[in-house]
Amino acid sequence: MTQAPAVVYYGDDFTGATDTLGTAARASLRALLFLKTPDAARIERAGPLDVLGIAGAARAMTPEAMQAELVPVAALFRSLGARVLHYKTCSTFDSAPHIGSIGAAVRALRDAVEAPWTAIVGGQPNLGRHCLFGNLFAAAGAGGEVFRIDRHPTMSQHPVTPMHEADLRRHLAGQGLTNVHSMPFTAVSKGSEALEAALQRTLQPPSPATPPNAVLFDVADAAQLATIGQVLWARAQRHTLLAVGPSSVVDALAPALDSRNGTEPTQRVVTPAPGPVLVLAGSLSPVTARQVAAARSFDTVWLDASGMAQRDAATLERHARDIANGLISGRNVLACTRALDPLPIERSIDAQALARAGGELLARVLALVPLRRVGIAGGDTSSHAVQAFDAWGLSYVADIGAGTSLCRVHSDDAALDGLEIMLKGGQMGSDDVFERLVHGAS
Repeated sequence: MTQAPAVVYYGDDFTGATDTLGTAARASLRALLFLKTPDAARIERAGPLDVLGIAGAARAMTPEAMQAELVPVAALFRSLGARVLHYKTCSTFDSAPHIGSIGAAVRALRDAVEAPWTAIVGGQPNLGRHCLFGNLFAAAGAGGEVFRIDRHPTMSQHPVTPMHEADLRRHLAGQGLTNVHSMPFTAVSKGSEALEAALQRTLQPPSPATPPNAVLFDVADAAQLATIGQVLWARAQRHTLLAVGPSSVVDALAPALDSRNGTEPTQRVVTPAPGPVLVLAGSLSPVTARQVAAARSFDTVWLDASGMAQRDAATLERHARDIANGLISGRNVLACTRALDPLPIERSIDAQALARAGGELLARVLALVPLRRVGIAGGDTSSHAVQAFDAWGLSYVADIGAGTSLCRVHSDDAALDGLEIMLKGGQMGSDDVFERLVHGAS
């Protein structure tokens, strides 16, 4: 590669990884998302990049599995000569000591960089995520009411990683990331010079105080991101840096990178779908439920979540053929996972097994009928679904809404290459996002 990328990022799930891809592309940065850690030959064929992404599934892994997953990422970062290694988390920071541990990710990656401390960017305002004095707040859906994260109607009751602590310092301490210093939004608001001075005092405290292992930057509004990015990029020029947080990390750094390639911005218009569209909705969030209810242009297929989670072959085959028959006849199909029993029973279903089954179902459908556009709702479902077919990368096409990007699949399989795909987290997208996927959006 003639020019090292400025940033290498690892997305802890596929939906978040595509959001970061879109963030970079909208800033006119050359960006490509690889679906696994690429080798040197694959990177060379991709051409010069400002931002190199790797989509993963660490959010659903144990600390031991995360260690194995992230070791090659650390090695790639060191070999490329990039300046910032970004561990991309969900904007709600939902994680736990036993699954998707952000602390475990930092332990796996921190030796790859030169700086002895980790930068944590605590908010993503364009998605309604704000960090104030170390405490995280999040909107309930696009434009919805903002809640402290431990009182959020969905994230406080997440089936795998419920958020019971709003103070991110305490939340991360429970995952082994101790001595995290809060850089309040009141310091950030004073500009880059004042922020750098405050950071300097924090990182070099008077003896006998111990320097922090990490610094958590508040983000009250979008205007503060450029200030944070300017300070972090200047630091990264001296010592390579590990940065943790949502897509706002790349959003913050983008102005400082100054659009190194000088190319025109990527197309941002979603054109109408060239054929029937399949949406696989594996998320059980209220946001996705509203989107399903608003999907007027689809035939809905209700999936047997219990049978799928048990990997019942007959159930998967029946659903695949029902979905394929609808698509072959020219109709859009919305396939939704749900339990056939009431909600208390529904919560007993193995969410990871259901997500893996969703990926297998998508692969079966694509083997039966060629498609040019699909959508997947649900972070874990998206990760497993994309891993189920033979593709090596994604590039950005356009925004369908905040936190929701339409991407193009890159594959050595001609039948898959060029497939357009939307990966949407459970909390992301407007109510009409599935309709936009069919009819287009400006």
